[in-house]
Amino acid sequence: MEFLSVIAAAAASFVLGSVWYMTLAEPWMQAARIPRGADGKPEGGQSPVIFAMTFVLQLVVAGMMRHVFSLGGIETLGAGFVAGGGIGLFFITPWIAINNAYGMRPIRLTLIDGGCATLGCAAMGLVLVLF
Repeated sequence: MEFLSVIAAAAASFVLGSVWYMTLAEPWMQAARIPRGADGKPEGGQSPVIFAMTFVLQLVVAGMMRHVFSLGGIETLGAGFVAGGGIGLFFITPWIAINNAYGMRPIRLTLIDGGCATLGCAAMGLVLVLF
């Protein structure tokens, strides 16, 4: 049953991330300095491999969160939401900020990517405690 919760949590995060980046595609591409063709779309397009890799990596995050939740006794919806959101906000977002700072990327990129990480991890936390 724990494996199913990890898959469901990764799926929830993947869907939310898809909506997040579809909504913020233009500001994200500007902040990330994505080269675009005459049609305004990223040059070279996006390979389906990127989306598959994203889901696999979200499985890794959800699996580790499941382990941490088990060790920490996190079992309620509120605790799952707060713990998941905290992981996104206080673990993943600072790491993104460090990488973006060294890459001389705008803070706007960190806010967009960190917001997605925080929302995605909070959703993972909610789903993980449902099982």
